[in-house]
Amino acid sequence: MAELFVDTGAFIARYVSRDQFHAQASQLWLKAEREIQRFVTTSHVLNETITFLGRCAGNHFAAEKAQMIYAWNKLEIIRAEREGELKALRLFEKFSDQRVSFTDCLSFVVMKDLKVRQAFSFDQDFIWAGFSLFS
Repeated sequence: MAELFVDTGAFIARYVSRDQFHAQASQLWLKAEREIQRFVTTSHVLNETITFLGRCAGNHFAAEKAQMIYAWNKLEIIRAEREGELKALRLFEKFSDQRVSFTDCLSFVVMKDLKVRQAFSFDQDFIWAGFSLFS
């Protein structure tokens, strides 16, 4: 089964037309919808996404897009447990010189636990963490 982890940047680029990756993301979303059976993200990623969309385009816009995301039946939203967050915190501390976000560290933990090898992201941190980017 083809699986893909969706990062904050992919959601933002999909919905914000002035985002630098919007055109690329639009094409990749079409490809992903054809090729991928299961999409995975975390509640932390959605928190970042909805907060950013609210600040960028207003809460009404953000809530509308969030409703679409939550209604998407191909998307599994992982809500981290304490142990996963503690693992992410250890990575966050370990990679403090890399300026990696806690949310990204949690994403790496979830991807590893679920054996998802590919991320829909424009963030190179996923590559150095041992994952590939969807293209």
